[in-house]
Amino acid sequence: MDPLAVFSPETRAWFEEAFSAPTPAQRLGWPAIASGRDTLIQAPTGSGKTLAAFLYGIDKLNSEPGDGLRLIYVSPLKALNYDIERNLRGPLAGLESELRVGVRTGDTPQKERAAMLRNPPDILITTPESLYLLLTSRARENLKGIRTLILDEVHAVAGTKRGAHLALSVERLRRLADEPFQRIGLSATQRPMEEIGRFVSGARDIQLVDAGVAKELDLKVVVPVEDMREPGASPDIGSEGSQSSIWPSIYPEILKLVEEHRSTIVFVNNRRLAERLALRLNELAEKDVARAHHGSLAREQRVEIEELLKAGEIPCLVATSSLELGIDMGAVDLVIQVESPKSVARGLQRVGRAGHELAPSRRVASSRSSAPTCSSRRLS
Repeated sequence: MDPLAVFSPETRAWFEEAFSAPTPAQRLGWPAIASGRDTLIQAPTGSGKTLAAFLYGIDKLNSEPGDGLRLIYVSPLKALNYDIERNLRGPLAGLESELRVGVRTGDTPQKERAAMLRNPPDILITTPESLYLLLTSRARENLKGIRTLILDEVHAVAGTKRGAHLALSVERLRRLADEPFQRIGLSATQRPMEEIGRFVSGARDIQLVDAGVAKELDLKVVVPVEDMREPGASPDIGSEGSQSSIWPSIYPEILKLVEEHRSTIVFVNNRRLAERLALRLNELAEKDVARAHHGSLAREQRVEIEELLKAGEIPCLVATSSLELGIDMGAVDLVIQVESPKSVARGLQRVGRAGHELAPSRRVASSRSSAPTCSSRRLS
């Protein structure tokens, strides 16, 4: 079956002009979504699965702009929501669509929230927590006309307390809606896929679309000293007053990798380390080569920093989990993981920030800064 046959001639023409061909996630996902059944699309980062979920909904809503909120997109990360809003501008502009898109997160000013309450957008991009707040406020009346619910990055919340809370909100939305709506789940490659599907559908019937593609990973574990038992004698971040520290050896190694690549994301596990590591890299380079990115920064600062990396104006971001989900960071050459990412799934998710497209392999260097027992976790 031609996957583009499910679209109107206008949407098909725009896609064929903008892209050479559908990705596997789109080729397999569009017929499943067009059937109207709940659908889970599982595919790696950079596979086009977000457009696969959105484009069919946009195509169906395009003839009826201004008829109220009918499509809700839920992501567990605020920064990803604003990235999705930016990425939607392309197809909406190309289709000359009059559909309005709104973003409702904890960063949304009260003035904008009030405006959305009076005049709801056609498409709402939000977080699990903000969806709960909408369901418990006057805005809940605007949710009754929902026709499509997109749950992105579901692998990041399924099986967690946050995921359980989201599942309850989705069931409340189902009871509130005037008629049953379609659920579309998007997930990175996870096993067992059936369990992720149960989370999305609430244990109801669901189509599972496995568009997973094994990508070559260029991985390297870097130990910047010859003997971990005698790393040095300069206490620094992470040492907590110890008489020796590996950190003075880590900084030059990371800076060398940054200078060898066009665009690098360095992942760390806390905000303090992100700030300190970015500062040390800049001091060592004697110029601004790195900026810190974490959830404590204001939304405007985060967006500014992300745009600097995308535009090539700064070669490195030192980030916490604020950048590990599906944000489109453009052509990132290298991901560096400092210390253990704490789980294999999180490590692989961070790997996905490099080579955020279908063809290239992902280059990852993992810096080993603590006991060797953590080395298996550090294979990111």
